[in-house]
Amino acid sequence: MMDRKKELKEQYKQTRSDMGIVGIRSKKEAWYYIEGTQNLRATLNGIRFKLETGFFPCRELLKKWKEQGEEHFTFEVLEQLEYDKDETKTDYTDDLALLLMEWEEKLEGQGFTVVKR
Repeated sequence: MMDRKKELKEQYKQTRSDMGIVGIRSKKEAWYYIEGTQNLRATLNGIRFKLETGFFPCRELLKKWKEQGEEHFTFEVLEQLEYDKDETKTDYTDDLALLLMEWEEKLEGQGFTVVKR
């Protein structure tokens, strides 16, 4: 029983979360909130929870959320960042920052107002 527990714990440690860029888009106006993250699912869930409870750090998104209502926003994974083939690489902060800048430029080029954390 202990071996199985230890095995499951080790397996969990080896699991890599999906990372990339998330976007919260207003359906009423050309407006996006974007964020780079090393855990897409947790970030999307966390943003939704914080917005619903009224404690999201980006005041502009929180204000729009309260004014427009949840039904006027979409939660999207804009791009998923692949893990490097080099298994020793563990810090993807710079990669995510670069990808975030690329998405900001791309969305602004399409006429969106972009807000980041």
